[in-house]
Amino acid sequence: MSLEERKKLVRRHIDLSWNKGHLALVEQLHSQDFLYKSSFAGRPLSSRSFAQLVQDIRRAMPDLEVVVEECIAEGDKVVTWSTLIGTIEQPALGYPPSDKVLSISAMAFWTLTPANEVREICTMFDMESFRAQLGLDARPYAEKALP
Repeated sequence: MSLEERKKLVRRHIDLSWNKGHLALVEQLHSQDFLYKSSFAGRPLSSRSFAQLVQDIRRAMPDLEVVVEECIAEGDKVVTWSTLIGTIEQPALGYPPSDKVLSISAMAFWTLTPANEVREICTMFDMESFRAQLGLDARPYAEKALP
């Protein structure tokens, strides 16, 4: 698979999961040992747990749209920079509902198998900007870094 085809696979995964909620199709793109790691998930998630997380977030944010701003591929790795846009209509991940349209930046590092399945996604979200948009207090670095 060419690098362009790998980028297309990742964009398809994002569109099917976050934008359309076709999670059964998304799970077909995952390898048997798939792991999802995220700055807001406390532990690595399996394919099934990832699908549940996406479903929960989409339920809380029914207008959610993920826009891929940049997509770069090299070898078996793909990196995406995305913007998540939506309104939290129900509590999600410990955050309250809001009538504000939120914009959250995310960087994701994807690892694909030789069979072109998604083996791992490691995502970092700009949670401080997200908290600020909700009007929540920012957490000083020392508070986050220290127990």
